[in-house]
Amino acid sequence: MTARTAPGPRERLLEAAQELTYSQGMGVGVDAILKAANVARRSLYEHFGGKDGLIAEVLRRSTAEDEAGYRETMRAAGEDPRDRLLAVFDNLAGVVDAPGFRGCRYLAADLALADPGHPGHEVTRDYRGSVHRLLERELVELGHPRPAHAADQLLLLIDGLLAAGATRPDTRPAAAARELAEHVLDAGRRQAR
Repeated sequence: MTARTAPGPRERLLEAAQELTYSQGMGVGVDAILKAANVARRSLYEHFGGKDGLIAEVLRRSTAEDEAGYRETMRAAGEDPRDRLLAVFDNLAGVVDAPGFRGCRYLAADLALADPGHPGHEVTRDYRGSVHRLLERELVELGHPRPAHAADQLLLLIDGLLAAGATRPDTRPAAAARELAEHVLDAGRRQAR
């Protein structure tokens, strides 16, 4: 039998910051994060160099989880690239409808982090690039004549769906985004003929 160890200060800071920056926004105070993590201020500086470093690491951690979620959603949808791409929108409908949904963490971070040199911006750019490449690969498999352009369109629909899901959930943004995604995919099929 092995003893289970409690998370250390670094992990507790990440967990607390990931939760609080999503539920309260990027402007959440350091004191609130430290209190929720039950760690001393010194741990923040030892592990992350300060709040900016912690925010960037929280975003990295979130992007890894979300990228894995996209891949799993698409894998579970089967072999057809069209089905895999539309499954993304079906899955996001559930995300938007979940209790506590507060919008896109990455859009919120980009808007809240006023310093263009903040390390969080690089993380959000890299994340969007990864999602774009994932979508574009599926579009290539689908035989779309303009896969990069169509991936831009799908990513715009995803961003809009997440923003509208937080601000206007009664408009059923997931259904509207899925319908528009179908048009993007089917327009490519028509152009390819």
